[in-house]
Amino acid sequence: MQHRNIRGVVIIARKEVIEKLAALITVAFGLVAALAWNEAIKSLFAEGGPLHFIAAGGVWVYALIVTIIAVIAAIWIGRVSAKAQAEK
Repeated sequence: MQHRNIRGVVIIARKEVIEKLAALITVAFGLVAALAWNEAIKSLFAEGGPLHFIAAGGVWVYALIVTIIAVIAAIWIGRVSAKAQAEK
C-alpha cells in the first residue's frame, strides 16, 4: 500500500516539475523577446533613427515613451482579455 502512495507522490511531483519548467521556459522566451524589443526601440532613438531628434532628452525621454506605450498596450490587452472572457 505504501508503495502506491509513494508512486502517487512521485507522479504528482513530476507533473509539478514539468509545469514549473514550462512556466520558466516561457518566461525566459518572454525575456529574450523583451530584450530584442528593447534594442529595436533603442535603435529608433539612435543617430540616424527616425526619432533621433528626441534623443537629446536622453534616457528619460526614452523611458517615458516606452512607459506610455507599455501602459497603452496593457490597457488594450486588458480590454481584449475582458471581452474574450465575456464571450465565454
